[in-house]
Amino acid sequence: ANSAGQAAVYFADYARTVHMLLRGDDVRARMSEYLVERIEATPNIQIRLKCTVAEVRGDERLESVGINEGGSNGHTEIFPASALFILIGATPRTDWLGESIARDQHGFLLSGYDLAGENRPSGWRLARDPYLLETSLPGIFVAGDVRAGSMKRVASAVGEGAMVVAFIHRYLAEVHV
Repeated sequence: ANSAGQAAVYFADYARTVHMLLRGDDVRARMSEYLVERIEATPNIQIRLKCTVAEVRGDERLESVGINEGGSNGHTEIFPASALFILIGATPRTDWLGESIARDQHGFLLSGYDLAGENRPSGWRLARDPYLLETSLPGIFVAGDVRAGSMKRVASAVGEGAMVVAFIHRYLAEVHV
């Protein structure tokens, strides 16, 4: 939430109005008090609680955003908009993997160089180190924000996804020899 708050303060210097939508009901729940005070002191930032983006409209470009207040059954209010930035957090949801794939202390998946040489996972059954985006489970690859050390950018995630395809082919070739 701090990154969303910092973005709102930054965009307020350039936009007539910044609508900061929060799914929760308390702006202070996940944001530093200092940042909340800065947001509240910025007259062109409007904080809207218990909101979600319900729709976006536009022909050649974004023209408006529909905001649903009060959950999915609430009333949708349409606002003119020329930009929409979505910052929904960076907490990896990897607990469902159990202990099968190694993670860092924050839950991001370890891969490649983080698992090479002396850091090779126990039980790694291949003679080689894991490929660049390969996890601690041979043949399972990771790309995007959930990877430890990732850039946390869409372009990087797409590039990593493209790279994984080549590694999958290489892995399949070595196990089907």
